[in-house]
Amino acid sequence: MHEPPPAASGEDGRASSRGAVPWHALPPERVFEQLESGAEGLTDEQARERLMRHGPNVLERQKGEGPLRLLWRQVNSPFIWVLIVSAVLAVVMGKVTDGLVVAAVVVLNTVIGFVQEFRAGKAIEALSRMVPENATVVRAGDKRAVPAAELVPGDVVEIASGDKVPADMRLVSSRNLQIEEAALTGESVPASKQPLPVEEDAELGDRTSVVFGGTLVTSGAARAVVVATGGATELGRISEMLRGATDLQTPLTKALATIAKVITGAILVVSVLLLGVGLWRGYDLSEAVVVAITLAVAAIPEGLPAIVTIALAIGVQRMAARRAVIRKLPAVETLGSTTVICSDKTGTLTRNEMTVQALWTPTGRYTVTGVGYAPRGELRRDGPPLSALLVPEDVRELLLAGALCNDAALHGQGGDWRMTGDPTEGALVVAAEKAGLGVDEARARFHRLDAIPFESESQFMATLHEDARGGRVLLLKGAPEVVLARCAPDGAASNEAVLEEVERLARRGMRVLAVASRELAETRDTLALEDAEGGLELLGLEGMMDPPREEAIEAVRACHEAGIVVKMITGDHLATAEAIGARLGLHEPGTPGVAGARLGALDDEALADVAERTNVFARVAPEHKLRLVRALQQRRHVVAMTGDGVNDAPALKQANIGVAMGITGTAVSKEAADIVLTDDNFASIAAAVEEGRRVYDNLIKSLAFVLPTNLGLALILLCGVAFFPIQDFGGGPVPLMAMLPTQLLWINLVATVSLALPLAFEARESDVMRRRPRDPDAPVLSHFIVMRTGLVALLMAAGAIGLFLWEYAHEVPDVGHARALAEAQTMAVNTVISFQIFYMVMCRTLTGSLRKVGLFSNPSVFMGIGALVLLQLAFMYVPFMRRIFGTAPLSLEAIGLSVLVGAVVVPAVGLEKWLRGRKDGGPVERSRSRPRSREDEEHTPPPGTHERLPA
Repeated sequence: MHEPPPAASGEDGRASSRGAVPWHALPPERVFEQLESGAEGLTDEQARERLMRHGPNVLERQKGEGPLRLLWRQVNSPFIWVLIVSAVLAVVMGKVTDGLVVAAVVVLNTVIGFVQEFRAGKAIEALSRMVPENATVVRAGDKRAVPAAELVPGDVVEIASGDKVPADMRLVSSRNLQIEEAALTGESVPASKQPLPVEEDAELGDRTSVVFGGTLVTSGAARAVVVATGGATELGRISEMLRGATDLQTPLTKALATIAKVITGAILVVSVLLLGVGLWRGYDLSEAVVVAITLAVAAIPEGLPAIVTIALAIGVQRMAARRAVIRKLPAVETLGSTTVICSDKTGTLTRNEMTVQALWTPTGRYTVTGVGYAPRGELRRDGPPLSALLVPEDVRELLLAGALCNDAALHGQGGDWRMTGDPTEGALVVAAEKAGLGVDEARARFHRLDAIPFESESQFMATLHEDARGGRVLLLKGAPEVVLARCAPDGAASNEAVLEEVERLARRGMRVLAVASRELAETRDTLALEDAEGGLELLGLEGMMDPPREEAIEAVRACHEAGIVVKMITGDHLATAEAIGARLGLHEPGTPGVAGARLGALDDEALADVAERTNVFARVAPEHKLRLVRALQQRRHVVAMTGDGVNDAPALKQANIGVAMGITGTAVSKEAADIVLTDDNFASIAAAVEEGRRVYDNLIKSLAFVLPTNLGLALILLCGVAFFPIQDFGGGPVPLMAMLPTQLLWINLVATVSLALPLAFEARESDVMRRRPRDPDAPVLSHFIVMRTGLVALLMAAGAIGLFLWEYAHEVPDVGHARALAEAQTMAVNTVISFQIFYMVMCRTLTGSLRKVGLFSNPSVFMGIGALVLLQLAFMYVPFMRRIFGTAPLSLEAIGLSVLVGAVVVPAVGLEKWLRGRKDGGPVERSRSRPRSREDEEHTPPPGTHERLPA
């Protein structure tokens, strides 16, 4: 006896449903033959043997990295090492408190990173929860319940409404079977399933003879034979892709890593250089080492990680208020550099509420307005709305028949309406309500006596009703071609005209149902299949679709203005996707989309070309989504991917920014994503992009504010070592230092953080959504930032050194060296902090004047300044603070002089902004992003052409 085929076959390791055995294309008897099974199922001995061979029907959990390895990865980055060295150096210098403060910054960043990665590793575990615990299996002719983990290929399983499908199975028999497959295929309505074979090359969503593990039975019942279990199922294949998807570094994390390397290298070089200069000038070796260590403390921006973390956390809070929950902090900033958004259709760009939008009867065409399940809307016929009293009789009959031959029900009132039953049937009920027909009252008046339920084989539903005269009326609805075949040939419209109208509605992306009726001559209460075979009168057609969200249309337009291309990737049919894409403004009407079958036949380079040119993709399988994301990334796009199903999880993880749906999303998709939308609305993505750009703007402002302080402090120390005198007061030669290490830490950790944090609260600038996306490869330390940093650092160093020397020379004759040095150093600290205060105000907008943002638009600026002024007063006048930091109290004259010198930065930076604005033709930061000009608009390609947008 030959061995049955393995559950997972195919050279690429795919599940059997996509491997060498096309189960969906084989008749049931051939499937049994291939699996060496039968209608009576396997014997217990066969099941045990196959369980040993194939393994349990569970998804293998990838062994994650241990906590220590995760922790080490958070620590092992240049910037963190610089901070650790800074903390160690501070302790070595005897400043234990300062060292502990720096260490606290390291711990904060390490813990945040550790928690993020630990939570991200839960995505694959969530997949395993989709497999049910038990299944009804037929073994040797006996029906029994067994753990789903013990199912094997060849097992015969029974499923019914409400069950979760335990494995990939080929249907043997079914009755009115409907499966909710949205998690796998993205299809917006339940899929009808039947045992008849389908084409071998059918896409996943068209394999109506196969049911897939993890999906849900919404109605009907079936018997099926298991063809794949565990990792060989479609769910297992997605799990494997999820393991293979890469969590990419965000532009921010890459930029910070680059900055850390630059700062680390610069500090090492300059510290060695300073050590040499000190020794050359006659410093003792110990003094020279202390000076080099002091320079490291001055140059390291100890407060920067805390500033970045808090700024991102503020962005998280703001985004949460706009219905976007951030799971990973750097994702806040990544949204600001997004160039392409790949969005699911159902529920994200559309309402996920099937709605009748067009009616046709032999007397004319009608439009139904209003979307969603709320019965608000109007019926129009090429003019003003028709009141309920003026609805033509044939339209009334069409709507009434559609609502009576129907099992759906509408519940609710006011703004809270819910539909129970099939979404397509629900649309018919709502359409009748919009036309003023009371469905509940009509159902009571035309009592249903019997029904032939919808079967995927027959493609229609029929019901028998008692009319007002006591007669019997048969109502039938279903696929137009099926209904037409049962209608009398001498109807009011020819079959050709009806089919032409069906085609017209289908081109608009609508799902079309035909409705017919027939009066029965006999008065009976039962309905036979023969009653629906012919002699019916066609009442008309109802065209429905899941309409686009109005706010999504506006959001797509806003994204296009921001230079962001929006692409729709859906499991729905191509015609529907193309029509919805045109209504959303994703492409021009008539522009063709691309089906998943074509994507599968393309190599990587050809796929990348198609991904750039096309905005609508339909009938897309999970591997197609993953390849599309990777293709766009290879073309240097920053990709945001939305999704709600298991099939979306690999692409969500691979994308630069994964966006999951909070309402309809599966646990798998949420765990794989960076952001979860609480309202499943595309408009919230556009709002999050806007917020992401604001966060990035404010981070750049914080960076532009912080760096000049560190460079300025380094210049102050360099100048002191190179040019200040070395004095001997009896204890050996001592270099004259403008600041002590503790004073440097005070500036870096207290003053800088106090002033930088208010910048994180700055409101968005008016042009934030009219800029093109910035180039993610562009350095954060752009030419503009470097030049500004150098200018402000030179001014700061010159002012602090000048006042230090003036105060020391002025006071030393009266109070002696020690007191004069303390006062001069305090003066230098005050001068640097004065520079910081004025420069922070100028950083509220990096390119324009304060009039652009409004002086009082951010109250936290004044709170930060007020808090720092109080701290600085304590720094100078509180005795224990003076002992810790080696400061001395200053006169009001000295303080005023420090403030006056610090204010020099205002006209200097203002002049620099003005000159740069004249040079660039406007107050624009070219290195980061720029508003779209008229020239930009003239050269911007229309949606669908996708020229690569420059930074």
